[in-house]
Amino acid sequence: MKTRLILVRHCEAAGNKERYFQGHINGQVSSKGLQQLDALRERMRPVHIDAIYSSPLYRAVATARAMLCGRKLEMQLDERLMEINGGVWEGKKWADLPNLYPEQARYWSLEPWKFSPEGGESMPEVQARMSAAILDIAARHGGQTVAIATHGCALRTLICWAKGWPLERLNEVEWCDNTGVNIIDIEDGQPTIIVEGDISHLSHELSTFAFQRWWKEKDSMIYDD
Repeated sequence: MKTRLILVRHCEAAGNKERYFQGHINGQVSSKGLQQLDALRERMRPVHIDAIYSSPLYRAVATARAMLCGRKLEMQLDERLMEINGGVWEGKKWADLPNLYPEQARYWSLEPWKFSPEGGESMPEVQARMSAAILDIAARHGGQTVAIATHGCALRTLICWAKGWPLERLNEVEWCDNTGVNIIDIEDGQPTIIVEGDISHLSHELSTFAFQRWWKEKDSMIYDD
């Protein structure tokens, strides 16, 4: 049976606003992030949801709570839905990373499939755990609709997988704005992307990307999580 997965990137948090590598850091939700959650809550209110899952990191849990909209569902936490573990990169300002770790910074930007920071995860490891989690959730909820709160880099690797592309094409996958909505149908273990990176619930003022340039500058260092 076909399972519909509504995958949402977390709301804006401290690392997105202050421009540092969040990874597994449990930063607080920003004031704009709270407004994004209000908009997401209204978008999700009329949507039928049978189950809800989240990364255990606070910014994702807060996003999952907004999607609940008062529904009497038990949120299920899955560590496989967490953001990439950045190891020594965690907490570092994005602007400082090219000087601190030039080789890995180049990999992140230009050849992300080679990215593997000291003490952290490689990009293939993130994609493997994310796709395994998605397939497990879909198998557990055949014929149902499941909402999932996760993270930017993790979600990007998943979209690449769902497109059937090798990880070497990861830079062809657009980054998803905070609270961006993606819909993937899973049937017989095969993914089909229905919606990708939709932020129609956000006004221009509530978009994080509307006030940043990094995600447009394809030839420069591309950083976010």
